[in-house]
Amino acid sequence: MRGTALAAALGAAAVLGIQGMAGGAELAAPGDGGTAKPYSAGAKETGPVEGEVHKLALQPKGSGEAVLSQRGTEPFGLLGVSWTDPAAEVKGTIEARARDAKTGAWSKWIALDPVKPGMDGVRPGAHGSTEPVWVGASDGAEVRISGGGALPAGLELNLVDPGGSAAPAKQGGAKAKKNGARQSGDARTATLNAAPAASAATTVDPGPASTAPQPNVVSRVAWGADESLNNEGPLYQTSGRIKAVFVHHTADTQPYDCSQSAAIVRGIHVYHVKTNGWRDLGYNFLVDKCGTIFEGRQGGIDQAILGAHTYGFNTDSEGIAVLGDYNAGGASAAAQDAISRIAAYKLGQYDGDMNGTTTLTAAVAQTNYFGTAFEAGKQYPFRTVSGHRDGFNTECPGNQLYGQLDSIRTSGPAAQLKIGTVNGVPVQSGVDATSDGVLTVGWSTSTTSDRIGSFEVLVDGVPAATTSGTARTATSIVTSGTHQVQVKANAVNGKTSTTLPVKVVSEVKPAKFTPVTPKRLMDTRAGLGVPQAKVGAGGVVTLPVAGTNGVPAAGVTAVVLNVTATNPTEPSFVSVFPSGTTRTSASNLNFTPGQTIPNLVVVPVVDGKVSFFNNQGTVDMIADITGYFTSAGDGASHTNIGPKRLMDTRAGLGVPQAKVGAGGVVTLQVAGTNGIPASGVTAVVLNVTATNPTEPSFVSVYPSGTTRTSASNLNFTPGLTIPNLVVVPVVDGKVSFFNNQGTVDLIADITGYFTSAGDGASHTNIGPKRLMDTRAGLGVPQAKVGAGGVVTLQVAGTNGIPASGVTAVVLNVTATNPTEPSFVSVYPSGTTRTSASNLNFTPGQTIPNLVVVPVVDGKVSFFNNQGTVDLIADITGYFSK
Repeated sequence: MRGTALAAALGAAAVLGIQGMAGGAELAAPGDGGTAKPYSAGAKETGPVEGEVHKLALQPKGSGEAVLSQRGTEPFGLLGVSWTDPAAEVKGTIEARARDAKTGAWSKWIALDPVKPGMDGVRPGAHGSTEPVWVGASDGAEVRISGGGALPAGLELNLVDPGGSAAPAKQGGAKAKKNGARQSGDARTATLNAAPAASAATTVDPGPASTAPQPNVVSRVAWGADESLNNEGPLYQTSGRIKAVFVHHTADTQPYDCSQSAAIVRGIHVYHVKTNGWRDLGYNFLVDKCGTIFEGRQGGIDQAILGAHTYGFNTDSEGIAVLGDYNAGGASAAAQDAISRIAAYKLGQYDGDMNGTTTLTAAVAQTNYFGTAFEAGKQYPFRTVSGHRDGFNTECPGNQLYGQLDSIRTSGPAAQLKIGTVNGVPVQSGVDATSDGVLTVGWSTSTTSDRIGSFEVLVDGVPAATTSGTARTATSIVTSGTHQVQVKANAVNGKTSTTLPVKVVSEVKPAKFTPVTPKRLMDTRAGLGVPQAKVGAGGVVTLPVAGTNGVPAAGVTAVVLNVTATNPTEPSFVSVFPSGTTRTSASNLNFTPGQTIPNLVVVPVVDGKVSFFNNQGTVDMIADITGYFTSAGDGASHTNIGPKRLMDTRAGLGVPQAKVGAGGVVTLQVAGTNGIPASGVTAVVLNVTATNPTEPSFVSVYPSGTTRTSASNLNFTPGLTIPNLVVVPVVDGKVSFFNNQGTVDLIADITGYFTSAGDGASHTNIGPKRLMDTRAGLGVPQAKVGAGGVVTLQVAGTNGIPASGVTAVVLNVTATNPTEPSFVSVYPSGTTRTSASNLNFTPGQTIPNLVVVPVVDGKVSFFNNQGTVDLIADITGYFSK
């Protein structure tokens, strides 16, 4: 159990903000690349650094006065005055000054404020004391007390050498350090190990996950904490949570070099334990002006640790102290950011909002800096990020830093971010959410939308949908299996937060294919299916598909559409995506003004509709359906074959050796040839290429034995070689190819067929999702594919694709930035590439094509013939047995 009776008794424990600072040794400005300063941190120094406390008795003078006359001392960096009885009061003024070890100059007199007794609970051996003051490398001191009544017994000046000193006065006379600490003497740099530190508490479970990332924190080991001083172990909050953080300053008026920050932290640690008699350093975290965060009180960065920082309000809070004085000037931007990051992390562990409010219970009766009176045992409202003065009568954290707290409160990531629903069902702790492949996530946050740039739905850590900062729901598609789902918020200030994960168990029914006679469903030129108008820049048109044109109203998981873009006014791309989901970065068609370009699309169906997005300019769009996948009723399963060339009019392969003329038709026998069954074949998957055209024209591929419709598959102009994937129904065992104008050569490569025999593979939607981009090094090395070059992409076992049983993947492959006329072939890794090609292009073109490519060894290979080219691959689904 973390909670103890002692922990409850220590609810009133606190540490006061440090109020004064002497002028110590001359220090370099931040970023000074010169010689390391006294007490600089070691470059890679870890392990305990033993500090020393030198005590000098003050001499009473009567009438409430005492002094320590000006004298030389052992080297020190921090000082304070103590006395025997912690309950005794010094009613007069306590002042001290120090001598600079380098220059010999004496500082101004510094007022030392007494510490409230019982800061760290009622402890045997505790002393009364003032706050400690960091004075830098010093070797002389003087103290005076005046203006009060009777003085307490045992008045002493405590001089702390934090260890690690390179001060001139220390060199040559330093005794060897204990506990394996490095001796001082070598110049040191400001480099510290500030990687995210693990919890120092090895006997407790890890603390709760936070919605905000854990920032880099210099661990106690890294800043050289002498753990032999702390033999009692940590104290945990009895509630097990943190509701607020109090911001403090250490009031060091002399500028310090950030290479000395670790020494300052060590000095405070030694003083709190050896002089005050506390169990440990009082603050939970300390921050320097360079933005470095130091782990304070022991017990673990991820734990709810009871500290000693804000008298009366230590329970359910943590203290963050900023090194320096912030009465006259504000904290640096780096320090403010560090406060924000550690506060966001700690509050995010317990569903807190940095810009919110909470209630804390007063452990003692007192009045704060603003005159607000607290009664012991009563609850009071506090900002979740408060200043020390909000809970206690002190100037801490300084007027300027206190004024900066409002901007700090709004500087964090989105707060109280949590998933509320999955597919409309409220999320319940310990209960798995379920999905049939469609994933609709609803979330909430207490942060206003104007502070959030975007949200991302993460499935197993990978973005599945991206929305605006005003959205609170998003829909995507997941594969069968168990997934961890989170929502990530990207704040406009660049900071991120992520919800705790929700476990979603998805069961996707395999789908089979039903071919339909090619039929036009949409034409923006004529107002068919959608309004009669071009699609503008950033525009979307949505086409109903379920329950229309023979497509079932329910059970349809995807439709197969041949989509054509025509009459574009600017270079652009079109993305076809499931209506009701968030569009991803995947694209389906790329074009320039004057082009008419088609591409086959297998697009999932979520709400019975399909959406079409245009990026730039205006464009007309046409969509012809060739079939659909359904998880309900009968359908055909897929069988891989090829890629294999079945037809080439240039060579007389499959059909006569001759170009196809205007209005001409060639018919290719497919059933019963090349390993294709003679019966039961319902459709074939062909990559059809048109080359050597003499006029602008189009080609339609349709089932032999049926009447050709207005649907087309390829559009081209003279000099162009263009491919397109076709899923064409098979009626009488043959497939026909019609050419509209001029003459053209036609090539057809088969990659598979659908059969009603029932022994093939079923289809599963996934995506559209980008798997490969040679421009960014996604999936393959970041480099263009050279002449004769091959890149191989792992597909099985990645991105939600099963590790086994996958027979083929459906990829939209795009070639861009080609330097020479060339072609790309996509083929199963582990096999010999055939003569079949999938994309043909010339310099300056960006061209896509859908590919259904068999999977043999879990990978897919991409071959480029000439020049260099970038390749992109977006997956839309896969076939599996």
